[in-house]
Amino acid sequence: MRITRRDVTVALGAMLCTCAAAGLGQAQQAVLGSAVWDWNALSVSKTDVGAIRDVVRRPTATLDELEMHITTLNPGLSSHPPHSHPNEELVIVRQGIVEVLSGGSWKRLGPGSVIFNASNAPHALRNVGGTPATYHVINWKSAATPKT
Repeated sequence: MRITRRDVTVALGAMLCTCAAAGLGQAQQAVLGSAVWDWNALSVSKTDVGAIRDVVRRPTATLDELEMHITTLNPGLSSHPPHSHPNEELVIVRQGIVEVLSGGSWKRLGPGSVIFNASNAPHALRNVGGTPATYHVINWKSAATPKT
């Protein structure tokens, strides 16, 4: 049996497709294992309303995505207007005095307070104190997270 130019072309095409598929598979982020983040080692990015420290955005063994960041909000400012999103969110106030829109009403909270924003529930946060407010945000997406 003789190998033709067509046979070589088909074989090369199949090989390229296989390599491309393997490359796409490797482009997906690896599952996050046990990890620690040192507060002093986190890079700080200035924003229009204060600053942000991005911690992680990766899949885990049980979540499609775990996203954590830390926001510092200057006095008198809001992080954003009231909004909602399909993923659930946990917010832990580190310092400062904030007001949060939760369950349709505004609540005043201080350091150590914990906020849970349910899926697709309207929420917002504003700094009502005289000093910067810093809070940790933990978002997650799982197979149960609504798509819209």
